Amino acid sequence: MGYKVVVAGATGNVGREMLNILAEREFPVDEIAALASRKSLGTEVSFGDKTLKTKDLDTFDFTGWDIALFAVGSDATKVYAPKAAAAGCVVIDNSSLYRYDPEIPLVVPEVNPEAVEQYKTRNIIANPNCSTAQMVVALKPLHDRARIKRVVVSTYQSVSGAGKAGIDELWDQTKSIYNPTDEVAPKKFTKQIAFNVIPHIDVFLDSGETKEEWKMVAETKKILDKSIKVTATCVRVPVFVGHSEAINLEFEDFLDEDEARDILREAPGVMVVDKRENGGYITPIECVGEYATYISRIRQDSTIDNGLNLWCVSDNLRKGAALNAVQIAETLGNRCLKKG
Repeated sequence: MGYKVVVAGATGNVGREMLNILAEREFPVDEIAALASRKSLGTEVSFGDKTLKTKDLDTFDFTGWDIALFAVGSDATKVYAPKAAAAGCVVIDNSSLYRYDPEIPLVVPEVNPEAVEQYKTRNIIANPNCSTAQMVVALKPLHDRARIKRVVVSTYQSVSGAGKAGIDELWDQTKSIYNPTDEVAPKKFTKQIAFNVIPHIDVFLDSGETKEEWKMVAETKKILDKSIKVTATCVRVPVFVGHSEAINLEFEDFLDEDEARDILREAPGVMVVDKRENGGYITPIECVGEYATYISRIRQDSTIDNGLNLWCVSDNLRKGAALNAVQIAETLGNRCLKKG
């Protein structure tokens, strides 16, 4: 027996990826519904070799459905997720709305799979921010071995993290560089993104950090270990898909780079590509469409007693969003909602 599954926000980038990944991973689906806003009603989306017509999220009855994957943003989630949860459907939400609620688990299955069992409190599970998800996958096995004290991370985040509007703006501005009569002013981003980098993602807080940077701190503590100190600088770069991170780690105990490399090679969800030669590392364009979080450039940091540096790359639409949500659904099924 399988599950009755809903994908809300099925016409967006993440919603479409959720449908693709459910099919690719052969998630046990008995029945599936693709939901969208009224303006997208009837739009066709793919699920494996099937074509689904979207239904109206506003009028959909979640009664009798097992799992709902939400990719509709915080405002819509605030309205519809409680309705689905009240109807007995477990919501796995990709927005930021519930991530910091102490009653709602924030889950990366390779890191804290046991947390899914807390879903019963509100019938909702939160999916973390894209930049956090890939980082904690890399940190978890190293933390288990040597205890991480401090993380300093600089991110290089693709425009798809800002949705379709971000992708379109990079595309249009890039074309306009070669045709100056078609100048495209920034709309989605605060400055030109084509051939540029912008050290600003989300709003600025009173502390001087951006909300994206704050998210990485708060979410890493909730998912991995509240005692870890984290500082982040989050940067938007002119890449369509794939987030990259330069991560500096300080441990309580010494961890040799060779041992760290061996640990990461055996870690779930991780692929190590780390050769000290031209091209012996992974870049964002190579991770697109892949499930893994790729780790390269593993090396000792000689400026502190117990330090390591590494480079972390992942498809933000997959591990950073849709894949992690489907993995949560798989973990939920294996641990809590077993059928058959």
